[in-house]
Amino acid sequence: MPFDIHIIGGGLAGSEAAWQLAEAGLKVRLSEMRGGGDTTPAHETDRFAEMVCSNSFRSDDAENNAVGLLHQEMRTLGSLIMRSADQHRVPAGSALAVDRDAFALEVTRAIAGHPNIIVVRERVDALPGHPTILATGPLTGSKLAEAIAAETGQGALAFFDAIAPIIHRDSVDMDICWMAARWDKGGKDYINCPLDKEQYEAFVQALRDGEKTEFKDWEKDTPYFEGCMPIEVMAERGVETLRFGPMKGVGLDNPRTGRWPYAVVQLRQDNALGTLWNMVGFQTKLKHGEQVRIFRTIPGLENAEFARLGGIHRNSFINSPRLLDEQLRLNSKPNIRFAGQITGCEGYVESAAVGLIAARFATAELRGETLPPLPTETAIGALLNHITGGADEESFQPMNVNFGLMPPLPERFRKADRKKAYTDRARERFAAWQAGQRAVEPV
Repeated sequence: MPFDIHIIGGGLAGSEAAWQLAEAGLKVRLSEMRGGGDTTPAHETDRFAEMVCSNSFRSDDAENNAVGLLHQEMRTLGSLIMRSADQHRVPAGSALAVDRDAFALEVTRAIAGHPNIIVVRERVDALPGHPTILATGPLTGSKLAEAIAAETGQGALAFFDAIAPIIHRDSVDMDICWMAARWDKGGKDYINCPLDKEQYEAFVQALRDGEKTEFKDWEKDTPYFEGCMPIEVMAERGVETLRFGPMKGVGLDNPRTGRWPYAVVQLRQDNALGTLWNMVGFQTKLKHGEQVRIFRTIPGLENAEFARLGGIHRNSFINSPRLLDEQLRLNSKPNIRFAGQITGCEGYVESAAVGLIAARFATAELRGETLPPLPTETAIGALLNHITGGADEESFQPMNVNFGLMPPLPERFRKADRKKAYTDRARERFAAWQAGQRAVEPV
């Protein structure tokens, strides 16, 4: 089938970009190497938009949280990723978490069934000369990565991303654990495993002493992303680090004691059936045998059965502020747009959002039109601005969407009202932007 634009990569960004373009009436060729004889160290299937780490899109609170605001903006723009997430969400308090298998299957069916999309299971090793959105993600194939480096003259930045284990629900001892969300927000959506001071300190020491995955020589100097730090690396930073991070007991009343636990391990539902639960914040590079041994010392998990153990994989991204223009085009080869994590955004929903706006820019360009940039006061606009020039080139690092990426508020607000003020302003600016670009709405 002849096509108007080529998408390389069928992750969250590539899937969203393909959907937006196809819905706008353009013919799309979507190339995905999984299913064509190739795979990555982190993926387990050949489905589109497979979630390889957490199953959470984080907060869905559009009034007080930047990522919740991003969800809202994407829904307004007809996001396939958000529609599929909403259809397959599982209980997670105020967060949007999904049954990852059902979610990926939903996206795959939508993409494969769209009359304007042709899916080709192939590995692309060179930068095309036709209109393209490159959304190959943090595990870009080595030959294509070499082609990008040759074109840009810039070495790819890289860091490691870790994956949390998943536990079978029926192996958790609920005589010790209990169901609750922090501060009772959103219902009793988390399983909480309490630790007293002695148990916590022994656990931290076990993490420090546990045998870790060995890195190859070329990997040893690769830094971690602070937002996805392995649990044992946090433990090395001090005995109290975890207790004020993913293991904090604040706001969780243990019904058996009437008190907050000294520390807690939380499990979050991972599938619609409620049979699989992931360990929140427990990304790890411990060897598999060590994970089983150490995590079974957690009260309530003594007999835990693991559906998946944690792991670690390399994550690469380009220096987008230096290499891309304001519409995500490669300065030296403007027929190529980049989208997703390879641009230096971090997080599932951020990756999809960049795929969405890259497709919107491409749609306008292919129609001979110009899409006005989103205001930096909006969630998508703030994220885009960070990637394409708002961040310092020399210190550029992956970033989740947050209010700190938006311009400061013009007037003073009480701390309790500040987040709401950001989201109110963002919605006003977003509505004005959308009203001014109806010409590029999907047809």
